[in-house]
Amino acid sequence: MPSETLNRDAIRIDLSGDWLLASTDNSHALTIALPGDVHSALQQAGIIADPYAGRNEAEVQWVAHKDWVLERTVVVDADDLDGCWYLDFESIDTIASVFVNDRLVLQAENCFRRYRPDVSSALVVGENRIRVVLHSSIAEGARRQAAQPFYVPYHDGNSPIANGNMLRKPQCHFGWDWNIAVAPLGIYGSLALRRLETARIEHVTTRQLWLADGSVDLQVTVTLFARDPGIVPIYFELDGVRERLDCAVAAGETRITHVFTVANPRLWWPAGSGEQALSVLNVELPDESVTRQIGFRTIDLVTDKDEAGSRFAFRINGREIFCRGANWIPADALVSRVTPKGVEDLLQSAVDANMNMIRVWGGGFYEPDWFYDLCDRLGLLVWQDFMFACNLYPSTPDFLDNVAAEVDFQVKRLSSHPSIALWCGDNELVGALTWFEESRKDRDRYLVSYDRLNRTVEKAMKEACPEAIWWPSSPSVGYLNFGDAWHADGAGDMHYWSVWHENKSFDNYRTVRPRFCSEFGFQSYTSMPIVRQFAEARDLNIASPVMEAHQKNAGGNERIAGTMFRYFRFPKDFPSFVYLSQIQQGLAIRTAVDYWRSLKPHCMGTLYWQLNDTWPVASWSSLDYGGHWKAMHYMARRFFQPVAVAAIPSADGNEITFSMVNDTAEMVTVELETFLVSLDGERRPLAAAAGSCAPDRAATLVTIASADVPEGTLLFWSFEASNGMSGEGHHVQGTYKALDLSPSGLTLETVPRLDGAFDVIVEASGLALHVMVEGDVEGRYSDNAFDLTAGETKVIRFTPKAPPAEGIVPSFSAYDLESCQGKG
Repeated sequence: MPSETLNRDAIRIDLSGDWLLASTDNSHALTIALPGDVHSALQQAGIIADPYAGRNEAEVQWVAHKDWVLERTVVVDADDLDGCWYLDFESIDTIASVFVNDRLVLQAENCFRRYRPDVSSALVVGENRIRVVLHSSIAEGARRQAAQPFYVPYHDGNSPIANGNMLRKPQCHFGWDWNIAVAPLGIYGSLALRRLETARIEHVTTRQLWLADGSVDLQVTVTLFARDPGIVPIYFELDGVRERLDCAVAAGETRITHVFTVANPRLWWPAGSGEQALSVLNVELPDESVTRQIGFRTIDLVTDKDEAGSRFAFRINGREIFCRGANWIPADALVSRVTPKGVEDLLQSAVDANMNMIRVWGGGFYEPDWFYDLCDRLGLLVWQDFMFACNLYPSTPDFLDNVAAEVDFQVKRLSSHPSIALWCGDNELVGALTWFEESRKDRDRYLVSYDRLNRTVEKAMKEACPEAIWWPSSPSVGYLNFGDAWHADGAGDMHYWSVWHENKSFDNYRTVRPRFCSEFGFQSYTSMPIVRQFAEARDLNIASPVMEAHQKNAGGNERIAGTMFRYFRFPKDFPSFVYLSQIQQGLAIRTAVDYWRSLKPHCMGTLYWQLNDTWPVASWSSLDYGGHWKAMHYMARRFFQPVAVAAIPSADGNEITFSMVNDTAEMVTVELETFLVSLDGERRPLAAAAGSCAPDRAATLVTIASADVPEGTLLFWSFEASNGMSGEGHHVQGTYKALDLSPSGLTLETVPRLDGAFDVIVEASGLALHVMVEGDVEGRYSDNAFDLTAGETKVIRFTPKAPPAEGIVPSFSAYDLESCQGKG
């Protein structure tokens, strides 16, 4: 929510802190810290074990089947009782009855709406009891499903807890193919008891009108709520320029618009394309203020027709920007465990890997304002889904009215953020029409139902923010098109899952030419330090019950293993299996990104699935639960570099083309050197080339005949660009398992630094492919998942997350392709 400050004359009773918590059947009584969730409170009280450990998920299922009561008292003095009082809940999860002194004041039913019920008539002088009954979403979902005019199916593979689609609650709370299924419940964000002083701020929205002379009019619209007519002073301030208006307010809502003209606005750009210039807007009443971050920028979605179909590209400040990024899911399965510091670390890791966009996926939350503030400051464009995913949904009038109110609130809350690039109606609901027997048999009924919902979302969004960019669904071929956007690559955005879900080879990524791929992914196991958080030594086997409990995608372990045996030799032990799963994940996604970037400007975006994890689990993420970088994230930093070079084999295997891509606004010259490297790590030059690449384009640098790379050798390369960017890589013809690698002879030496970091000196006597350094403490490495040839040394900087005790040096080990393989 907006940040708020109040002067000492205003009355705002903060309701955060300890509340009493009890199940309605009186089987449990404890305290809960609000904002927070019930599961976390039960764990802190020792009533349940950590749901994330072992197979404890199964042991905590009873929690979500109960109703829970939260209670506390507040004291209101006689001098303060007069006037209009209201409760202010930022987010109640989800079905709740709220009582003040046993009088019902609110029936909440949407986790994504702010509730502000009037409680004036319920308050008394002295002690007042506030009671919130959180009803079981499981029971309520079943009740609402039974009340539908026809059955509305949900994806039981994603949602082992049934009927979550009936509720306006994060859909991944009912499980997902990467999430724990515990259906959490609680109260999140700010919560307070407040007295209305003349008027309060309901919304602050902005609109930018760009003028021919380059100046911009910033229209600031404030919606005020008052119970009675009155006069209220309101202050508008932009970057220190402050103006006062005395506004007459009517009973109900009153809208006031003030315009700031900015003569020479500094532009906000996505990361890597320019400065993230921000202004501070403040709107202030005598007892309340709301602050917004403003970034001056223009944005368009380019969908012009062309010979392949139609384009899909974002134009920022007149320049088309290739979007490099990943999909965002909630930072934790339990809200109590989410911290701004942890989220900032995840988003910073995205920027550090050369990303400029994230997609806030539609099965989680609309994130809090501070999340988007971070995106504004970091330069991360946000593709924002509305919160509908992978199910069918009701279209009854009460459900649609609830959705319209949700959309109105969230769009008005978030639309001023310069990072918000697009509002998307849902995730995969068009495809879901074909997933269920009911909708296949009666497609027209369910299609009409979907269309009602989608049009409700669109209408409410456009009324809340007419200039916002709307996209109907993801994936989508285009407006009012209900075709297959999973395999059609000529228009719109694409979700391409054939490599993972259909068990196709990595080369299959080069059979499609997306205009913008907003989802594609490949799984790996979470890193060993994370595995040890939830598994005992006896569990370290991919087929153990504990490891299978931390794999939520049906057949996922088999697919990781099957793909591994297609490309690699059998790993010698469990840690090597984990390591190799991460290497192959990175290679899969790199194959896609390298090729799709080479198609620029035909393709103008790649957002892989997924950036982060909600709990420790095998998944498609490049960041482990807690933010540790998997191998793929280090690879992403290289394959997402604004100027990059990639080796792309031809479909017939006869040629290897070196593609250069330039996402900068300046022409660059690229110098390339290629080498042949033997299986014992000796290298000799093959060829050199140089070329220029125009701004915001991709081009072919040089093509090499595959026959020039003899059997038993690998093709290595390194490049330098005129803007200072550089990189290296290797290409294998065929599979890694066909290589009879000589021993790599890896050695490590650790040298403490005066700044508290450590230099890890890695040396190889042979060929060491995909070297991963791992320590026994948490921290960040300057590089990882790199190659060494015979006699090469690389110095890796390790910065621990927390300073070790004086004199303590972390212990490091290294994996590489040769040493992780079994010796037969």
